[in-house]
Amino acid sequence: MTTELSIRAVYQGGMRVLAGDGIHEVVMDYPIGQGETTAGLTPLQMLLASLAACSVNSVMAVLQRRLSQPVTGLEIEAHAVRKHEHPTVLTEIELEFLVHGAGVDPTAVSLALKMSEEQLCPVWNMLKASTPIRASFRLIEEPVLAATQ
Repeated sequence: MTTELSIRAVYQGGMRVLAGDGIHEVVMDYPIGQGETTAGLTPLQMLLASLAACSVNSVMAVLQRRLSQPVTGLEIEAHAVRKHEHPTVLTEIELEFLVHGAGVDPTAVSLALKMSEEQLCPVWNMLKASTPIRASFRLIEEPVLAATQ
C-alpha cells in the first residue's frame, strides 16, 4: 500500500521559501551573508528536525504503549555535521534521547530505539542508508509524586 504526499514550496525572496500542504505551512530560510538572521530553519535543520520528531514519537509510542514503561517525558538532542563543500550534505548525525521517569528499564529503551530505527521511523530508516546515525539515551530519574490527601 502506498500513500502520496504533496508539498507546495513558494519562493519568497532571498533564500526564503514557504512550504506547506494546504493546511500547515513552514518558513525555511538560508543565510546568504555571515551573521545574517533568518526567518526560519534551514532545509538541513528542517531535515534534522524531521528525524528528531519522527524518532521521538516512535520511541515514546513503543515505551508507553507496547512496553508499558513509566515514561513521563521524552526529549531528543539531535546534532549533525555538515560538509562545507557542495553538496553540503550531513555527514554524520547523533541523537541523544533524554528519557524522564522513575524506574524506566534501560533494556526497554534500547529496544524502543532499535524498533524506531529499523521499523517505525521512516525518516531514520531513509537517512541511515547514506548518513551514519548514532543514537544514545540517558535516563533521568524523576520521583513519583505521592497523591495528596
